[in-house]
Amino acid sequence: MKIGELALAAQTQVETIRYYEREGLLPQAPRSEGNYRIYGPEHVERLAFVRHCRSLDMTLDEIRVLLRFKDEPQAECGEVNALLDEHIGHVATRIRELRQLEKQLKALRQQCVGVRNAGHCGILNELVQVSSATNIRSASAHVSGAHGNRGRRGHGSAPE
Repeated sequence: MKIGELALAAQTQVETIRYYEREGLLPQAPRSEGNYRIYGPEHVERLAFVRHCRSLDMTLDEIRVLLRFKDEPQAECGEVNALLDEHIGHVATRIRELRQLEKQLKALRQQCVGVRNAGHCGILNELVQVSSATNIRSASAHVSGAHGNRGRRGHGSAPE
């Protein structure tokens, strides 16, 4: 099958397939005499595997490791277990971050309970106030502390 047919079969964009090929997740397809890539069932299966891993929010590097083991079925899978355990930890961290984000957004939403003109919108005013304070802190943190240890190497002083 040609790349368009593979895209339909796997419900994947053609550009995504080409990207996965460039990244080494899909093997290079042989070419026809007309220089078209010719894909087979093994490409459909591998693409489905990659897409499923991506739906689990796995990185391309994680998928490469899994594919290496998939391609070596006699290898022991301890590294696969460790990879999944680490990924579960990343997911748990992301869930905590998203819950914190939800709290922040709900608190922000409480800043404007009625409809007003935009100049008096509590949400917009809060966003402006916090973003201005953040920019001031970021600029002052860089100026006062980012390079503060230059020239003190070897004198036993701890980083600021």
